Amino acid sequence: MTEDKVAGQAIVIGDTGGIGAAIRAELETRGFAVTGVSRSRDGFDVTDERSVEAGLRGIAGPVDLIFVASGALGTPEKALSQLTPEEMQTQFAVNAMGPALVLKHAAGLLPRDRPARFAALSARVGSIGDNGLGGWYSYRTSKAALNQLLHGAAIELGRSHKQLVIAALHPGTVDTPFTADYPRDKLAPEDAARRLLDVLDGLTPAQSGGFYDHAGKEIPW
Repeated sequence: MTEDKVAGQAIVIGDTGGIGAAIRAELETRGFAVTGVSRSRDGFDVTDERSVEAGLRGIAGPVDLIFVASGALGTPEKALSQLTPEEMQTQFAVNAMGPALVLKHAAGLLPRDRPARFAALSARVGSIGDNGLGGWYSYRTSKAALNQLLHGAAIELGRSHKQLVIAALHPGTVDTPFTADYPRDKLAPEDAARRLLDVLDGLTPAQSGGFYDHAGKEIPW
């Protein structure tokens, strides 16, 4: 690929996971030059601010698209009696604090004079308005916190980055080791990646800070 054919620069956090690897492959298919980082390969730990800062420091900007595909599910609680502080802390650290730290230290890489995008994997179960079943306390709460963090960051960064889009994205149930114990119909990672990037590409700055599923439908907070 010659330099004049590069669609832009992209970073994928967690590019060794099922969805992250598919996101990276799809971006490369679309002509992006992609830098991938992960905990398993690079020691990039989203829960450690020093690791995040060091891992992003060597990447030259501007970066047109950043996608955080890292996440943790743990063992979903079916009842309050199963709730533990340790599990809540773990889920919050990976699913909410991690993407927030990435955005904090990657904000300086995002261009101010042209369109840019930042997305993180959320989950429909993080919707308070769509919760009719209860349970899954730690995971639900961590994803709801992520949504709030991204929404607030979109407001702040929108003042300096007028063409920036920040989005929380629900990928659906994707066929990865993450969902191995779930018998329901699943999307292939490649299909999920294509849909998510299509949704992200179609959002406008006026929609920045929103919560969307893989079909582009807005999910209630």
